[in-house]
Amino acid sequence: MKSIRLITFLLMFFHWNTGYTKNMTIYDFSFEDIDGNSVYLNKFEGKPIFMVNTASRCGFTPQYENLQNLFMHYRNTDLTILAITSNSFNQEYSSNEDIKKICLVNYDIGFITSSPLSVKGDDAHQIFSWLSNEYGKSPKWNFYKYLFDRNGKLHSSWSSMTKPDNAKILSKINNLL
Repeated sequence: MKSIRLITFLLMFFHWNTGYTKNMTIYDFSFEDIDGNSVYLNKFEGKPIFMVNTASRCGFTPQYENLQNLFMHYRNTDLTILAITSNSFNQEYSSNEDIKKICLVNYDIGFITSSPLSVKGDDAHQIFSWLSNEYGKSPKWNFYKYLFDRNGKLHSSWSSMTKPDNAKILSKINNLL
């Protein structure tokens, strides 16, 4: 009996740690929000998700305004908007309170915002490891954008240069809604 448990444990361990993610979706993940609450993405299953890795001290930080505009435009739809704060590029505060000041005071953010997560490297959060392993997509800088379809699969992605409310993004979102 012990050997069966050990084999089962080892299979599960290697299954998880070898990066096997073929059947996973964005809905399989969770993170801590800016207020320390757990956000389980399975809560949004069947809904499209627009996710952006953000930072408060970046040249692209004014895109928070565009992201808030997007949130306001689609707030009565199924679209879920996520801002994943990160200091992976050394441009985010370490304190949730400092990040909230930027997000709330300067941009009056209404969408879900995470506590800082790593988005690259060996310590990348599981969402970003999955994006890299499954789709070959990892953020090259802050404000990379990812759109997931209603099945939780990556539909489209954009670089930092494309603003969140760009017509190309709006068209893709509208097609999913």
